[in-house]
Amino acid sequence: MATKKVYIIYYSMYGHIAAMAKAVKQGVDSVEGVEGVLFQVAETLPAEVLGKMHAPAKPEDIPAANPSTINEADGFVFGFPTRFGMMCAQMKAFFDATGGHWQKGSLAGKAASMFTSTASQGSGQETTIMTAVTQLAHHGMIYVPTGYGSGGSMFGLDAAKGGSPWGAGTLAGPDGSRQPSAAELEQAVFQGKNLATVVKKLTA
Repeated sequence: MATKKVYIIYYSMYGHIAAMAKAVKQGVDSVEGVEGVLFQVAETLPAEVLGKMHAPAKPEDIPAANPSTINEADGFVFGFPTRFGMMCAQMKAFFDATGGHWQKGSLAGKAASMFTSTASQGSGQETTIMTAVTQLAHHGMIYVPTGYGSGGSMFGLDAAKGGSPWGAGTLAGPDGSRQPSAAELEQAVFQGKNLATVVKKLTA
C-alpha cells in the first residue's frame, strides 16, 4: 500500500507556528503508512515591513506550498497565527489561490485540521479556527477537530497554555518571546496523530 501524504501547510512569522508544525509532523509520522510533509505559505509582506517587525528569515529547507498542486495530498493540517480572531492574511491569500480546486471539487472529501497561536489567553484561539473552517466547508473538505483526546495537556490548570478542542494552539506572549510549552507541543503531536489516523481510515 502506498504511503499516504499529509501536507502540513503553515505560516509562521516568529517561529511559534513553525515549532508547532514540526510537532504535528511528529504525530503524523507516528502512524504507520502515513507521512507528514511540511510546507510554508508565501509571504505577502515586503521585506522592509518585515524588517521593521524584526521578523527572522524564513527557513530555507521548508518548501513553499503550491496552491495548484495541493490536491496531491491525502489530508491536511493548516497552521497559522490569529489576526483579531481570524486567520492571518498570508494564509487567507493561500486559500484564495485555491479557486481552481473549488471549481473542480478536487479537495472534496479530504480530511483537514487546523492549529493556531495567539499573544495571550482569550485572544481568539477558538474563533480563529471556527472562522477558518469556512474555507474547508466551501471545498467540501472534512474538518477533523482534536477534541480532548490529548488528555492531561488539555485539562491541566497548573500553567497558562493554548489549545482547544478545535485544534492545538500556543501562546506567543505580547512581545513574541514565549515559545511553545511541552504541553502545547504534546497537543500538536496528538493532533497530527489523530488527523493521520482519520486519513488512513478514509483512504483505506
